[in-house]
Amino acid sequence: MAAPDHRRRIAIPFDGLDARALHADAGPIEVVRGTAMGTSWSVTMAMPHRVTLADVRGEIEDRLARVTAQMSTWEPDSDLCRFNAAPAGSWHTLPAECFAVLACALRVARDTDGAYDPTVGALVDLWGFGPAPRGTDPPGTAAISKARARTGWARMAVDAERRAAYQSGGVSLDFSSIAKGFAVDEVAGALDRVGVTSHLVEIGGELRGSGTKPDGSPWWVALERPPSAHGDGPAESDVMIALHGRSIATSGDYARGFATGGRWYAHTIDPRTGAPVSHPLASVTVVHPECMLADAFATALMVLGAPRGLAHATRLGLAAVFVERGPDGLEERMTPHFAAMLE
Repeated sequence: MAAPDHRRRIAIPFDGLDARALHADAGPIEVVRGTAMGTSWSVTMAMPHRVTLADVRGEIEDRLARVTAQMSTWEPDSDLCRFNAAPAGSWHTLPAECFAVLACALRVARDTDGAYDPTVGALVDLWGFGPAPRGTDPPGTAAISKARARTGWARMAVDAERRAAYQSGGVSLDFSSIAKGFAVDEVAGALDRVGVTSHLVEIGGELRGSGTKPDGSPWWVALERPPSAHGDGPAESDVMIALHGRSIATSGDYARGFATGGRWYAHTIDPRTGAPVSHPLASVTVVHPECMLADAFATALMVLGAPRGLAHATRLGLAAVFVERGPDGLEERMTPHFAAMLE
């Protein structure tokens, strides 16, 4: 989050500069951290004098606890797990937040012709990326076919008026590619409501910035860059973005996965094949006003791959960066909307 130097490329989303960014709160910068949703979180903020750190932490932890209680696939009593375990032919009223995430996920699924699919839970579990322990070998064709039979966003019926979802039988929802982004938005909204309007929220690598620092400088964030080898942590790219009223999310083939038989299996599942993605695309970063959508679109574009994903993102007007592994190393491509932000 350091200020950029002359060796870096700078991205500034000017249309995201709201009125609050011109009047940063004069309070000192404070940082609070914690763990939730199976990952770490941090909030960096310009603190108004009338607000205490204890109050802010309480608001943050309350929002994160609500998201976990509703959407975790690791908590058997969560609303999501109860829906997944429900008998066929039953309707279930969901909490407002959980239903909003489901509705958003289904829209992205529809927009991407199923490259993104919130019903991918059975496949996530089969490949060992859910609560169940992973086997020593990749699943076979028969097991994949069986799990795919339980998958398909078009099988989901919802009643928006009642905030209800229909369990047709064996459908397993998984919000791991959207819930963190939603939680970032929820925390940012909670901070705004208590008067902390200048902040940078981060949960498991997904970020959202609002306002500016007390000196008027923006919240600078370096884009993730894929590592040279699978299984390593991300590197820091030479692109710095000023998060004025914007969120950023990255999906990559390096963060989670396992190697066996000389092959790397990334955690991102293509619901259309039932297997982890296997194309040369290493990562996708999406910048969007909503972190929930940045999170979901990053996964969707990662599944689509570079040529189709880039075309799809361009058609939707998304600001996105694609990094592929080529014969001469990493190759970067970006949509016109992202390129327009570069100085």
